[in-house]
Amino acid sequence: MTTTTAAAPPQTRWRGTGFGTQVLVLTQRSLRTLVSDPRMIVFSILQPLIMLTLFSQIFASIANTPGFPQGVAYIDFLMPAILVNTAMQSALQAGVGLVTDMKNGVLARFRSLPIRSGSVLVARSLSDLVRTASQLLLMLVFAVVVFGFSPAGGVVGIAAALALALAVGWGLGWIFLAIAAWLRNAELMQTVGFLAMFPLMFASSAYVPVSGLPGWLQAVANVNPLTFAVDAARSLALDQPVSGVVGALVTSAVLAAAGWVMAVKGFRRPL
Repeated sequence: MTTTTAAAPPQTRWRGTGFGTQVLVLTQRSLRTLVSDPRMIVFSILQPLIMLTLFSQIFASIANTPGFPQGVAYIDFLMPAILVNTAMQSALQAGVGLVTDMKNGVLARFRSLPIRSGSVLVARSLSDLVRTASQLLLMLVFAVVVFGFSPAGGVVGIAAALALALAVGWGLGWIFLAIAAWLRNAELMQTVGFLAMFPLMFASSAYVPVSGLPGWLQAVANVNPLTFAVDAARSLALDQPVSGVVGALVTSAVLAAAGWVMAVKGFRRPL
């Protein structure tokens, strides 16, 4: 008498969750880390509010100069630029946060799991986008309540300017993520970021009309990509003829694509 045994079912190797699930879980993890530290929340909010307060008071007299747009309050002129600049500074913090995760061993633990490297970077980008959106919304409320920010574009114009600032910040965030993935040094990352940001911020139309700048600075401002982004956001908020929005969005998309490629390559290097 012969006996037969059922063949054991073939074992399949678990390959981890899908890319979307990984991004969702890692984004939630980054947001929980941010919320769990009240100091980080407070200082991330205070910095742009202090900038708004100082610049709105220091440069307010520019509204009385001949080259300033007629009938526009300085706070209405300034606030779209503050939105773009704050988004740009938050983009730098995305890179600093990635370096911090590299140094504290978080990414080393991720490498031992079946997680795609791209999902870690996308999650970092999305969590910083949420943080930036929260910052900008609080700044808008502060500007409306304290300084009477009320541009001609109304709520629709403000929302459009906010969305454009977030798009610009998201694109730049990928560039800073790429820089962080290659440098892997928080101090050096911040130094490089600030050296890049301050010329972009002040050699632009952010705080004064380009016509009010010295001749050589006008030449720089006219080719400064931040000028195009600020002018587009300002036109949306002030309900003026809009130009440069498509260019700003396309530039952000190109920066994001290039940053994605370089960030993934740098991230895959041995820690």
